[in-house]
Amino acid sequence: MTPLEKLKAMKMPFAELKGVEFIEAGKDRVVARMMVRPDLCTLHHTIHGGAVMALADSVGAAATVINLPEDAKGTTTLESKTNFIGGAKEGTTVIATATPIHRGRRTQVWTTRLETEDGKLVAVVTQTQLVL
Repeated sequence: MTPLEKLKAMKMPFAELKGVEFIEAGKDRVVARMMVRPDLCTLHHTIHGGAVMALADSVGAAATVINLPEDAKGTTTLESKTNFIGGAKEGTTVIATATPIHRGRRTQVWTTRLETEDGKLVAVVTQTQLVL
């Protein structure tokens, strides 16, 4: 099973609720997209910061899962930091790309860039995942 097939077969209820679709997956890069729906927006039809953070968290966690040691039981987020750069309007698609900073025995650190389909930077998220 490829890493992308593994992610698509995994049950991630909150990611599914947000409409996250994994489109690329490998040990060094995981990419997903999410349509900015009205229920993911602020009053001004712009993606809510919580939706940005939740998308990044799902993609970083998925990247960690692909890189877990054989004897690991799973992963959980220890820390997450978000730099909000710009917005994404309702109806656009946000692309989230996670790449590793550190992949250790007990923790992994990932950076996830969120951009609109036309390349406008929305946020940069750094998160630390605990290997369980």
